[in-house]
Amino acid sequence: MPAERLLWQHLRNRKLGALKFVRQHPFGRYVADFYCAELRLVVEIEGGIHNEAGQQEYDRMRFEELELRGLRFLRFSNSEVLQNTRRVLQQIVAVKNEAWKK
Repeated sequence: MPAERLLWQHLRNRKLGALKFVRQHPFGRYVADFYCAELRLVVEIEGGIHNEAGQQEYDRMRFEELELRGLRFLRFSNSEVLQNTRRVLQQIVAVKNEAWKK
């Protein structure tokens, strides 16, 4: 998926805010697109399939279950990542800045 590849280029090897991200991280029966353990942050890139009714219910259950584990989420569409990468990266850094204020 082009959006995932593009975002990975910015997240890998601690390129963004010195944060360690991993790609395709498993959480039980679910897999997160990107995960940063330091922030307990899951970053998801969503394509058109996530607009379908059955997929929306699956996503809702998935996010609820993972939130119970104390994880935070950022969700971006493919087009957001491809067309406004800078803003996406700024939002991820904002989570870091907020978490480290506490």
